[in-house]
Amino acid sequence: MTTDPEIARLTSVGMGLALGLLVGLQRGWALRDRAEGSRFAGIRTFALFGMGGAIAGVLYASARGPAMALLVAACALVLLGYVRTARTRDAISGTSGVVALLTLASGFLVGNGEELLGTAVAVVTVLLLSMREQLHRWVRHLSEREMLSIARFAVIALVVLPLLPDRPFGPYHAWNPQKLWLVVVMVSGFSFAGYFAARLLGPARGILATAAAGSVVSSTAVTAALARRMKGGSDELPILAAAAATASIVMFLRVLTLTALLAPFALPTLARLCLPGLTVSSLAAAWYLRKSRNLSPPPPADGIETRNPFDLQPALLLTAMVMVMSVAARWVLEHYGDRGLAVVLAISGTVDVDSAIITMGTLAADALTPHAAGLVLAVPVTLNTLFKALVSIGIGGWENGRHAALPLLATALAVAAGWPLIG
Repeated sequence: MTTDPEIARLTSVGMGLALGLLVGLQRGWALRDRAEGSRFAGIRTFALFGMGGAIAGVLYASARGPAMALLVAACALVLLGYVRTARTRDAISGTSGVVALLTLASGFLVGNGEELLGTAVAVVTVLLLSMREQLHRWVRHLSEREMLSIARFAVIALVVLPLLPDRPFGPYHAWNPQKLWLVVVMVSGFSFAGYFAARLLGPARGILATAAAGSVVSSTAVTAALARRMKGGSDELPILAAAAATASIVMFLRVLTLTALLAPFALPTLARLCLPGLTVSSLAAAWYLRKSRNLSPPPPADGIETRNPFDLQPALLLTAMVMVMSVAARWVLEHYGDRGLAVVLAISGTVDVDSAIITMGTLAADALTPHAAGLVLAVPVTLNTLFKALVSIGIGGWENGRHAALPLLATALAVAAGWPLIG
């Protein structure tokens, strides 16, 4: 009679075979135009590599010698296949050999009880192989500055961050080097996302795409740039107003994402308060987009700058602000309680909401109740939205700037209206 352990082992071997077939299917499709016998391996061979790896994984705990022999033999076959292919073809490519080894490793992980990891390895491998043309196209269009920026970001995120100590020190034990540097990594990461999103979409997609991408870093800066264009007064006003509302939408999404990552205890209350404002901004964007349909195509996004993807100055300035605010927040919380903290975060978050959220994330989880934390963060969100409305009028003038300012004012009022209801 078949027992449960035997069924589990058979299932693991079957999963290894299925993952090998998945990889083999992609390789067979990608190399379908090559003559028979000129390919390193086909769909059957990759399926066998996946199943062989799974068998080795199943045997590893009870029969380590045979399992290792099977793995070594499979690796030797991959090496011999690579040598043969390199000799018979002018072009040398190690892709198929590496994929065969990853398929073997994926099967081994599944057989050894790591089903999720093994499946993830195989699926990501197929995804990367399927994106060959897109990846090559991206590489061809990368500039030297962008390549250097990617390398530097990898250094600050993957080298510097893990080396920093993860312990508090300084006044009130307010500074944790690893968490402070995480601010630099996150702000730089948002900058990367905005820069490459704008680069990918391009000006042909219009001002909305660039405004949304720029707002991943700073919706305030985007609103100021839009207000400068509104000042001239033209048929662009509806699409510029839609872009300002879109920047507000992105701001809300960024705030909720940062809160979920850094201060998750405040997220439920903050999300309920932000939802009305997010709704108002979405309606305003839809309204102005509808008004712009009969106008000429959206203009290029001149005047809305996409920052250098590795400009560390904004990230370092924000980190310095967070260091100061973390000490101030603890002092105020100790001497004046929740209301004093709300005032401090409101002042710091009027121009940059991120600083208030990050400061909240540096506090102990029990420093405020989740309900109070959400209410405290809603204050800088509201004031920042009002500040952007004033910027729109101050730079663009009342006649033209009101198209961005009035929706922002309605958004701020929608958020503020929820304070008494939730409080």
